[in-house]
Amino acid sequence: MKTNWQTKKLGEVCEIINGGTPDTKIAKFWGGEHLWITPKDMGKLDDIYVDDTGRKITDAGLKNSSAKILPINSIILSSRAPIGHLAINTKKIATNQGCKGVVPKKGLATLFLFYFLKNSVELLNSLGSGTTFKELSGSKLAEVPIPLPPLPEQQRIVAILDEAFAAIATAKENAEKNLQNARELFESYLQSVFDNPGDGWKEKTLDQVSITFGRGKSKHRPRNEKTLYGGKYPFIQTGDIRNSNHYITEYSQTYSEIGLAQSKLWPKGTICITIAANIAETGILGFDACFPDSVIGLVVNPKIAEMNFVEYLLQSFKARLQEKGKGSAQDNLNMGTFENQLFPIPPLPEQHSIVSKLDVLSAETKKLEAIYRQKLADLDELKKSVLHKTFSGEL
Repeated sequence: MKTNWQTKKLGEVCEIINGGTPDTKIAKFWGGEHLWITPKDMGKLDDIYVDDTGRKITDAGLKNSSAKILPINSIILSSRAPIGHLAINTKKIATNQGCKGVVPKKGLATLFLFYFLKNSVELLNSLGSGTTFKELSGSKLAEVPIPLPPLPEQQRIVAILDEAFAAIATAKENAEKNLQNARELFESYLQSVFDNPGDGWKEKTLDQVSITFGRGKSKHRPRNEKTLYGGKYPFIQTGDIRNSNHYITEYSQTYSEIGLAQSKLWPKGTICITIAANIAETGILGFDACFPDSVIGLVVNPKIAEMNFVEYLLQSFKARLQEKGKGSAQDNLNMGTFENQLFPIPPLPEQHSIVSKLDVLSAETKKLEAIYRQKLADLDELKKSVLHKTFSGEL
């Protein structure tokens, strides 16, 4: 801590204001002119500043609840579910009881306070209490110590942080664009392969290139019966397929012998296709496994088709298949979609050649994605480091 800095409690340099919610059953309390925000709303903000809210309350709603209007340039802190969302209001605003208004007094710059609270989220979480979910009380918040330099020093620090964080935001934006470009490069090449079939390619159904083609099985009702689970047989679900990257290498549940008896064990190398929930997602089993009837299993005939080729082919058709599944309350596909859909299939040697090229490009794409994901993580750590140095007096 620098010698000209003081240490104060937040309650000494801020007014801490609780929020509230008007009775949701009384229509005249809602749809007024007063902005009203909740932690859930704060989690959707794209900026640190808030000037509008989806829900608004009336004068009557304000008078008949514990909600209070915060002055412009207050800090809004979510104090439960979760603790730590932060925003600055550019218009007068009220909050629900899941937020605290932290109004800086004279001598404390709003942005300096904002950055301090941003740096203190872990501390604020540790001060929360409760069983169902943690909540930070106003009294605990008021006791939090804040290092307080003179106002000109606060303003100098804020200017440095604004400039640093703007540069970090630009770097993150570039890394995110590069990450997206890497993915699009592979997807574009994949699409071009199957949009431009060559000589000797023939249109076939999946059944025509398969040894086994059908839906998974999970006959028992109810499906959450405990005796079905906990054994040695992997049980794949649509989420496991969605989260895979060409190959399914992980599973979240297993079947017991009872579970296996009412299902079917599909062999390693089976191509899985989701037809409900996350539709048209695909992956190749890296182990023997069961799956429910919301998944189609396809064991390719190696004399006609190459397993990896067919999975890449299905990746390229994903958008078209998803479009076919729209229109119901929950998007879904059925066996008929795949029984009637024709796919371009080249001779087997050409399939192997295409797979080799796609495998190389896929591996390079994954390397690039890993680099840019690491850059994004490093930039987040840099931001935390800068904030830590700031409030340790090291900036």
